Amino acid sequence: MFGVVFPDRSFPIDISAFAQIDTFHWVLDMNTFVGEAYDQVREMCIFLLNGFSLPPGKALAVYVQSPGSPFVYCGAVTVSRPSAVLPLAWPEPGGDAAAAAAGGQQLQLTSPGAAPLTAKIGVSVEEAGALPSLDAAEGRRVERMAMRVGENLFNFMQSFCGVDGSRLVVPTDILDRWFKKFQERAKRDPDYLKSFAL
Repeated sequence: MFGVVFPDRSFPIDISAFAQIDTFHWVLDMNTFVGEAYDQVREMCIFLLNGFSLPPGKALAVYVQSPGSPFVYCGAVTVSRPSAVLPLAWPEPGGDAAAAAAGGQQLQLTSPGAAPLTAKIGVSVEEAGALPSLDAAEGRRVERMAMRVGENLFNFMQSFCGVDGSRLVVPTDILDRWFKKFQERAKRDPDYLKSFAL
């Protein structure tokens, strides 16, 4: 039906690695895959296998769950979009359901009140129209990346700041200096830009 790949971490993994909960739900226990380092797995490619077709109007939705938190929606694939690389924005371990609900769509695969002990990835066949926009997860990823780049610039600027009353004063070429440093670091360390994405 589907397969997944964790870029830079795995070969293709088929549905047999997932525990099937029922006809339309599967779960991958990340403890058996990466142990407690689940939060280092930051993206996943999911794809429909050749010859498999979802029923009309259905999507294969992906969720993540940290220990002690509810499942949180990451994205989906459909017949018209048969593969996707999805960012895995792991919720805080032990995070409460209200905080996760504010982040969007949720999935319930365990008994209410039962706290999960390990991190999991859930896959579910669902109504495509009931899911958040397929571009919503990408938009959140871009927003998080922009925020991290902005924080990096702010921290760089603070090291050159002076104070004039209630204003911060920075050199006029501060943006050029920051961007040059940013580019040099990105050239030296290919994983540097990945550190800004979740």
